[in-house]
Amino acid sequence: MNASKMAYKPVGLALGAVSGMAAGALFKQTWKLLGHGGNAPEATDEDRSWREVLLAATLQGAIFAAVKAAVDRAGATAVRRLTGTWPD
Repeated sequence: MNASKMAYKPVGLALGAVSGMAAGALFKQTWKLLGHGGNAPEATDEDRSWREVLLAATLQGAIFAAVKAAVDRAGATAVRRLTGTWPD
């Protein structure tokens, strides 16, 4: 295992936790801005429509994926700056 991979492992783990929290907060704010108020529906929430449940799941998945990709990319870029090599 090369130095950049070893340097990236702890950075990647820490960034993963931070990105999960950031994505959750961003999703909650986005859900409120869309006018749905309160918490997003659970898949088993009987009082919510299929449309609302699937919209919430799709939006949450997209936000989590985008935040994770942005944070992973930023972390890899930082490791490259510090070590001179891109973590694989």
